[in-house]
Amino acid sequence: MTQDTNKLTNDSLPNAEASRRGFLKTGVTASALAATLPISRSAWAQGSDTIRLGLIGCGGRGTGAAGQALDTNSESNRVKLTAVADPFKFRADNALKELKNKHKDNVDAKAFIGVDGYKEVLASDVDMVILTSPPGFRPLHFEAAVKAGKHVFMEKPVATDAPGVRRVLEANKIAKDRKLAVAVGLQRHHQSDYKSTIKMLKEGAIGDIILTRAYWNGDGVWTRNRQANQTELEYQLNNWYYFNWLSGDHICEQHIHNLDVINWLMDGPPAEAQGQGGRQVRTGEENGQIYDHHFVEFTYPNGTKLLSQCRHIPGCWNSVSEFAHGTNGWADISGGKIYNKKNEVVWKSPAGENGWAQEHVDLFAQIRKGEIPNEGDYG
Repeated sequence: MTQDTNKLTNDSLPNAEASRRGFLKTGVTASALAATLPISRSAWAQGSDTIRLGLIGCGGRGTGAAGQALDTNSESNRVKLTAVADPFKFRADNALKELKNKHKDNVDAKAFIGVDGYKEVLASDVDMVILTSPPGFRPLHFEAAVKAGKHVFMEKPVATDAPGVRRVLEANKIAKDRKLAVAVGLQRHHQSDYKSTIKMLKEGAIGDIILTRAYWNGDGVWTRNRQANQTELEYQLNNWYYFNWLSGDHICEQHIHNLDVINWLMDGPPAEAQGQGGRQVRTGEENGQIYDHHFVEFTYPNGTKLLSQCRHIPGCWNSVSEFAHGTNGWADISGGKIYNKKNEVVWKSPAGENGWAQEHVDLFAQIRKGEIPNEGDYG
């Protein structure tokens, strides 16, 4: 497996300013909008309003994300998938088959197979890339996408270790400098039920927050057994969830969503953490390296505690949720409900959108307005 180790600098990037192009929108000419919106050097024809997408990572989440991006297609918001990449041909084929069935007029994509296939997607004329390979590849792919001058939607987590996080942060500096849009798949930030609940809590609906709780407890996820004539790399890539270099363990890959909600509520990350974890039922070779349970006590700078659980053990209490407890009541954040001290519901949020779909709606809407959203640092 090769890696691009070229140093990332402003000078090494294509000049996005030199190749602007516009999106059509009501009341604004293509040439006027193009003057405000730098995209990549792989420009579509002047006056075209079609955004060309590339998909890097064709698994279930990648196929879903590409489908949700294509769902935004309309007369005024044309989106087309033109290139995909995956280490496995069968996965790229399956993704294209599913996407063509649902979006036959908006999928005309060439598939690039192999761990270096992402380079071919980035060398093509795509305007935006969706990065949904196993998270261990995210820093490499994000850096390369920024270097190629592409807008980016990348799934969480953005890395699986501290060096990877630092690599993403450095690349994001360049993305901001080059005015490249960067979205991260922390979809709760795009759901009105979560947004309204967090707003109520920040406005003091339960008083001072003194304790929070977050959970991702369930039975676990798929396993993919070793196949005959499969190399070790092929096996680990196909069974990526169970290897720390690829997933970061499920506290990083899944529980990130719940930790994100509490960080959002607390306006920043915790200052301290102490915890424990282990392997109670994941004891076989097919379970790779990851734990099946974690418990961490986080402490925020103001002293507020977060009790965090994530567990993959069948037959136990299951919950994917977040809670906050304050001096005047408590909140089921995931349920959009606020309770008083008598455990009576005193407020309930309106139903929220599908966050996975809404994050794409928001991203394309912002770009077409000439805005350059960037969620990279937070992600």
